[in-house]
Amino acid sequence: MAQDRTQATATRRAAAFYDLDGTLIRTNLVHVFGYYARNDQGLLRSLKSVGATIAGLPLFLATDFYSRKLFNDVFFKWYRGQSYDRLRYLADELHESVIRPGIYPGTRALIEQSRRQGLRQVVITGALEVSIRPLLEELGITEFVANRLEFQDGRATGRLIPPVIASATKALWIRTYAEREGLSLNDSFAYADSLSDLPMLSVVGHPTAANPDSRLRSTARRHDWPVIDLSRTNPMPESRSGESWRSAAASP
Repeated sequence: MAQDRTQATATRRAAAFYDLDGTLIRTNLVHVFGYYARNDQGLLRSLKSVGATIAGLPLFLATDFYSRKLFNDVFFKWYRGQSYDRLRYLADELHESVIRPGIYPGTRALIEQSRRQGLRQVVITGALEVSIRPLLEELGITEFVANRLEFQDGRATGRLIPPVIASATKALWIRTYAEREGLSLNDSFAYADSLSDLPMLSVVGHPTAANPDSRLRSTARRHDWPVIDLSRTNPMPESRSGESWRSAAASP
């Protein structure tokens, strides 16, 4: 019994940090903006917004591959002129139509298992705060950091309020948060899908590549990090050959 209390006390000093887009959900920033564009006020304006979004896809992909910070600088300019009230009004519909159907089958199981271990649940994402609140409420996660658009007179300027949450900034935020909350990073976990989140994964003692892109998968295998596929209801860490261990559960 004393040993159990000691273990519980130790795990309360640690956290599970989750990236969001591509990690816990299939959707990403472009899907969200596309929804807002399709539901823009006025049919003509809506068609122009959707067309502009499609035309911008090659630019988004190129900048994201090169630099996540550059991607953010380019991408969020497309929100210029959007009303905060309208973005907030559409957030619930966005959640029901786009985000909730995109929750990976294994996401809830992973979070629940992490909770049972006594870990604090923290989302750290480059997504917009106004867009993800309904999802976090559904998942029962109250601790998070996300990007916030700058507004003037109720309209988006196309800029983000610093700090911009991306790449190395995520790692810095995690360090600052852990120090403030008295958490052990060595005992903490992190889950992400992209090589751009390598700093975030590297700052904790238990990094996991979740639904990783090819570059992160290769890096995870080199470092012998667990690789999980949350598109499965009961994901299991992959072996070095890329096949799931039959005897392992998807526990951190």
